[in-house]
Amino acid sequence: MPDSNGTTRSSRNRLVIVESPAKAKTIAGYLGRGYVVESSIGHIRDLPEKAADIPSKYKGEIWARLGVNVDHGFEPLYVVNADKKQQVAKLKKLLQEADELYLATDEDREGEAIAWHLREVLKPKVPVRRMVFHEITKDAIRAAAQSPRELNLKLVDAQETRRILDRLYGYEVSPVLWKKVMPKLSAGRVQSVATRLVVERERERIAFVPANYWDLSATFDTGRPEEPSAFAATLVSLDGKRVAQGRDFTAQGTLKSKDVLHLDEAAARGLAERLRDRPYAVTSVERKPYRRSPYAPFRTTTLQQEASRKLGFSAKYTMQIAQRLYENGFITYMRTDSITLSEIAINAARQQAKALYGADYIPDKPRVYQSKVKNAQEAHEAIRPAGETFRTPGETGLSGDQFKLYELIWKRTVASQMKDATGQSVSVRVGGESTTGERAEFGASGKIITFYGFLKAYVEGADDPSSDRDDQERRLPQLEEGDPLTATELGAEGHSTRPPARYTEASLVKELEDREIGRPSTYASIIGTILDRGYVFKKGTALVPSFLAFAVVNLMEKHFGELVDYDFTARMEDGLDAISRGEAERVRWLQRFYFGEERTGLKELVSHLDEIDAKEVSSFPLPDSDIVVRVGRYGPYLDRDGQRVNIPEDIAPDELTKEKAEELFAQPSGERELGVDPESGHPIVVKTGRFGPFVTEILPDDAPKSAKPRTASLFKTMSPETVTFEDALKLLALPRVVGELDGEPVTAQNGRFGPYLKKGTDSRSLQSEDQLFTVTIEEAKEIFAQPKQRGRGRAAAAPPLRELGEDPGTGSKIVIKEGRFGPYVTDGETNASLRKGDEIESITMQRALELLAERREKVAAGGGKKPARRRTAKSRS
Repeated sequence: MPDSNGTTRSSRNRLVIVESPAKAKTIAGYLGRGYVVESSIGHIRDLPEKAADIPSKYKGEIWARLGVNVDHGFEPLYVVNADKKQQVAKLKKLLQEADELYLATDEDREGEAIAWHLREVLKPKVPVRRMVFHEITKDAIRAAAQSPRELNLKLVDAQETRRILDRLYGYEVSPVLWKKVMPKLSAGRVQSVATRLVVERERERIAFVPANYWDLSATFDTGRPEEPSAFAATLVSLDGKRVAQGRDFTAQGTLKSKDVLHLDEAAARGLAERLRDRPYAVTSVERKPYRRSPYAPFRTTTLQQEASRKLGFSAKYTMQIAQRLYENGFITYMRTDSITLSEIAINAARQQAKALYGADYIPDKPRVYQSKVKNAQEAHEAIRPAGETFRTPGETGLSGDQFKLYELIWKRTVASQMKDATGQSVSVRVGGESTTGERAEFGASGKIITFYGFLKAYVEGADDPSSDRDDQERRLPQLEEGDPLTATELGAEGHSTRPPARYTEASLVKELEDREIGRPSTYASIIGTILDRGYVFKKGTALVPSFLAFAVVNLMEKHFGELVDYDFTARMEDGLDAISRGEAERVRWLQRFYFGEERTGLKELVSHLDEIDAKEVSSFPLPDSDIVVRVGRYGPYLDRDGQRVNIPEDIAPDELTKEKAEELFAQPSGERELGVDPESGHPIVVKTGRFGPFVTEILPDDAPKSAKPRTASLFKTMSPETVTFEDALKLLALPRVVGELDGEPVTAQNGRFGPYLKKGTDSRSLQSEDQLFTVTIEEAKEIFAQPKQRGRGRAAAAPPLRELGEDPGTGSKIVIKEGRFGPYVTDGETNASLRKGDEIESITMQRALELLAERREKVAAGGGKKPARRRTAKSRS
């Protein structure tokens, strides 16, 4: 059909811009002739990250460091990212040949903002269309191209407000942490609150006092031939008084109520003896129908939680794999708050369930799920397999972790349209009398599933490994009131209450969502940030806060309490949602946050740094001792009247007891003062660090933050116990100037590969470390006169510490090796150091792949090896 200017649609040249090259390649294959598909490679512009990014015309402005003109309507200063200038130039060139511009970025706030930035930077003179879709299939892409819409400026406004808010928070509060805790730290609106949650849980564990309690367990037998004839039961009451269980104790180890009976070991064992060989009978049987409905289809957070529980994936890794599945047309958009399914998806799920399990497993009416997430806005539909019909996992051709995640999504989606599981739950009470007339009552519960329904397809995991799965049966004999029973086994059992479990990635994601803190689509990056910053490390799957996190949270709570208040942070999210709906005005909202109104604004809060005692916020007295935990510029340490000892990196705060601290002080590997440098007046100490023993100087507390202490590793012939003050001064004096050759200075230095001589850009190895202090200029001349030998004396490659197997995606062998800076995982091309909390013996293949993926991302972001030049993706008819 011809347009108003007489040009037919098919003859027009349309430029379609998406975020990623993979997405561009897939979409180009679905569009007809006349479309050119190119990628922006993510965001093309943002607020300036460093001073060098600020345009010269703004460098003199006071607000320029923030990138936001807070005195002029919070106007942001956007700059094109340095690594995107070439791509922007390419897009502008392609636009010159286009008749229309289609902005096909993701249909969430961030995608809308990227589209708006593209329009602002490219300044198109042709019509601009907003092309949106939530799955990358041929039909969906062609339908989106035929039905474009306008840019949603409300979404853009909300995303811009969020970006400005995060910039103000981060750029105003982070410098406080640099000055009062440690350089290069960061604060963030959700990041700091997430860190506080993890720290508060550790505080609860530190303060926890375990309670010991006892009860009785028994095995009763009906004496009848049917199976099962026996069942286990536990003592629930004695003479009508309920026996205390773990839930009856406070975190301080005391009973919550006096209305329960607390049995100790002696009482429990004595009661067991008095109940042995006594007659028992069923006192009550209560049967109830059991019904379990299917779980809703996945949204972002529930996918992250289940992938963590079932597959061991981190939130970040889950989203990386989901991104690839989405871009290659296997699943719908993966950043979504919604649990609704389109009519097409419902039909596809019902057809697949019927084909796999039969018509009896499909309800008469389709199931409809409604989102309970407030202001769910991210992407219109739940995460599900893409298309009008679903491919089974075996039909996808996927492998490795992509196969596993697709299978998880596929199973959950199909199960969501199946019938309830039904059965019967049973509660039984068994009574008996002791030899002294005490009336004991035991309890047991059972569950029988008579129709598995959706459980045939999918069973949800649980954060508590001791809890029963939904498909787990507990069968009891057929019992009736008055049935006689025999106790074949009866004994006393001791228990201790346990401290609250540390957060895992799955449970932290759930906690953040339950508190309505932040956007679910950002949780993966938030958790990644607090891990990367050293605020949290992993022990297995548990998230453990570092002592550094304790210092940061302590400062934030005492001086920026509202900024890490859970309710305040949730209300901020409500305000941002109101802006996205057009119910609030962003400038007014930002003014209240930054300048204050009925509360102190951010600008005022960060103006009183003199009130913050750096030593106080970073000091934590160890209970029942004269020892103080301090967080210094170089890490945490113990201090007792000036005696210091470093705290090992892998010690969790709740494990640092008084006894453990005394043990650390007793170890010779602790910090030992050798003397005071007569020239600088600084104490010289020997320490043991991650890479071995070394000597260093202790700078005074008022030293400039830019000042760095002199540090030198001990020679292999030295030890922390025997190194002398004189040895230390000689080590700190390195590198030593030996003399001059050919008009260039010659220095003796100790490096990663051992001792060597350096002259300009030329270097030669020395035979021993002692030569660093003895080699003369004449000897150096002779050494440089010799031809340089490559690999001389180099040892054969050491065998790997552990082989993990083959990467399911590439087939590369994944191994752990020992390096100069500790153990690392490698696939032969990429090396990634193990993190704090990673153990050689227990690291999994998934964790290794996650570390390698993160390392590749960092190399790419830091200007690593450039990928092969891409060709513009063009559609074929």
